[in-house]
Amino acid sequence: MSETTNTNKEQKKPPLNGRRAIPLNNSNDEENEVPEMEAFGLIPRGFNPKDYLRVVDIHMFQEPHEINKQQHHTDKYYSPKLIVRRGQSFQIQVDFNRPYKPETDRFWLEYLIGRYPQQNKGTYIPVLVGDVLKPGEWGAKITHKENNSVRLSIMSSATCIIGKFRLYVAVWTPFGILRTHRNSATDTYILFNPWCQQDAVYLDDEKEREEYVLNDVGIVFHGNINDIKVRSWSYGQFEENILDACLFLMDKAELDLSGRGNPIKICRVASAVINSRDDNGVIAGSWDNTYTYGVAPSAWTGSVDILLEYYSSKQPVRYGQCWVFAGVFNTFLRCLGIPARLVTNYSSAHDNNANLQLDFFLDDEGKVDTKLTKDSVWNYHCWNEAWMTRPDLPVGFGGWQVVDGTPQETSDGMYRCGPASVQAIKHGHVCFQFDAPFVYAEVNSDIVYSRREKNGIQVIERIDTTHIGQLIVTKKVGDDGMMEITEEYKFQEGSAEERLALETAVMYGIKKQTTQDTVYQPQTDVEMEFQAQKAVLGSDFKVTITFRNKSRNYYTATTYLSGNIVFYTGVTKNEFKKHSFNAKLEPSSSSAFDVVIKSSEYLSELLDQASFHFFVTARINETGKILATQKATVLEVPTLRIKTQGETVAGKEMSVTVEFTNPLKQTLENVTLRLEGPGVLRTMKKEF
Repeated sequence: MSETTNTNKEQKKPPLNGRRAIPLNNSNDEENEVPEMEAFGLIPRGFNPKDYLRVVDIHMFQEPHEINKQQHHTDKYYSPKLIVRRGQSFQIQVDFNRPYKPETDRFWLEYLIGRYPQQNKGTYIPVLVGDVLKPGEWGAKITHKENNSVRLSIMSSATCIIGKFRLYVAVWTPFGILRTHRNSATDTYILFNPWCQQDAVYLDDEKEREEYVLNDVGIVFHGNINDIKVRSWSYGQFEENILDACLFLMDKAELDLSGRGNPIKICRVASAVINSRDDNGVIAGSWDNTYTYGVAPSAWTGSVDILLEYYSSKQPVRYGQCWVFAGVFNTFLRCLGIPARLVTNYSSAHDNNANLQLDFFLDDEGKVDTKLTKDSVWNYHCWNEAWMTRPDLPVGFGGWQVVDGTPQETSDGMYRCGPASVQAIKHGHVCFQFDAPFVYAEVNSDIVYSRREKNGIQVIERIDTTHIGQLIVTKKVGDDGMMEITEEYKFQEGSAEERLALETAVMYGIKKQTTQDTVYQPQTDVEMEFQAQKAVLGSDFKVTITFRNKSRNYYTATTYLSGNIVFYTGVTKNEFKKHSFNAKLEPSSSSAFDVVIKSSEYLSELLDQASFHFFVTARINETGKILATQKATVLEVPTLRIKTQGETVAGKEMSVTVEFTNPLKQTLENVTLRLEGPGVLRTMKKEF
């Protein structure tokens, strides 16, 4: 008998494979059982848990009008549970069976997510009660004690997993740990926090946060470039059950819980699960005008019906086209707290083989040969931009990232696209993951019309370099108008910089075939270097571009410099310097070209952590070859000198002088000085 019961138990356990000690933890829905009494060893007969501190009740302050949802901008969510944003403190109250005595009583909180919680994966989080809360790190401190209750302020980590956590309060006794029993009313949702500087999705403008995170309606621009049409879309990210439906999408995509604190990973798997190709995702696309057994794409007015239907049926919802995929994706991103916007690209290239040209093959009569022509131009195409830092890329590529849920081409074997840095696309640095070449082609391809002669030789009839990506738009912040963002994606059409960016993209391995399919050969006999002089706040400084021509040829180089102000996270704020020049390169010699960066050009744009990021691109005109480089540099800010007067003896007064030199040509006003001496002096703030 015992053997059969044993095998039954075995079957219940999920299958293990040889590589992992515990099974995959990729469902926010599943739970493990947590022991209410965890004994340390043998329990003596006289032990009565009731003699010890016992939790009677937990108050979550989860109502929309209460402090937590107000401070965390989550009061609009239609949910009876507590919803907070990571990296920011929230309040709860624990009622015990008697007054809490800090000298002898020990308790802590435990947050768990998924079925196999582990501390090192961030899925089991013990939160100890201490004296101070460190910003952006897990911790708790008591803010108020009254009768049998304690009020706690809890800080979550700014990199915490996004999802629904279960809360337990654990009390230490000499014989074991006593826990509260499972109570779903204390479940806590933790979301991304664009208001928190340490969060990867931090956005510094309140108006933009209100639009890109909290606005639950929007506008989709469609039609074509000569006849722009508008339709409204209800995102509905705060509606009942939508948050659960969005978390379910990550379960569906089988994203391991430990990866759910990372917006890059979340966007990448979501771009695959929004469409039904290869993973039975949310929406089935249909472009053939027959919508049997489903809803026509143009009949949808918002995301809520689609997400709720998918959440209950677990089957793809029919049917969608690009704006439907983008509308639902936008709801998903805003719901989880990732700033997002829906973008329309007019005359969007669908480049089948990512060779940066749309090949239109003509027959003998000069008509397009539909059998041979695989590439296409969409009147418009909608995708999304999500805002985040990109610690996986060099400095300067954070900020808006393209993500696209419409199934067009496969990426790493699945129909998905992004996140791809808009800044990298603009400058042609398409070597940076994910799918930048494809998006670059959507906004920048050339249309090449070619005809095959009778002898098999292909003749190029015409190249149209300006048709693709003529206009890229999104909804304005704060009203329903249209904002053009073409400039974010590309330089002025036909400008030298634009051609340079294109050739840089080609250099970074986008296949741009010539008629003979020649292999790309870089310019090896010229080297380009970029140096920036030490830049002091408030002064002009110069940057130097040096060319070494190692050949015996005389070359000229069209050179373009772009200077950008970046946040310390690498997200670009804006471009403050553009400069182009022609460099003459004498044979076998070096030539240096200085560009002066004036303080007046950057001072008004500065951020508190003053960093610059420069792109330099040059084309050798004689060979058409491209040289490209980029560099980040930081402004020197004046140093503070601290001098002490008087004896430095305990119990005696002393005075401190702080000196620094004002580097600016103006008087400083509203100067705040903060002085702190651990163990000597609490933090002092003085205004001058």
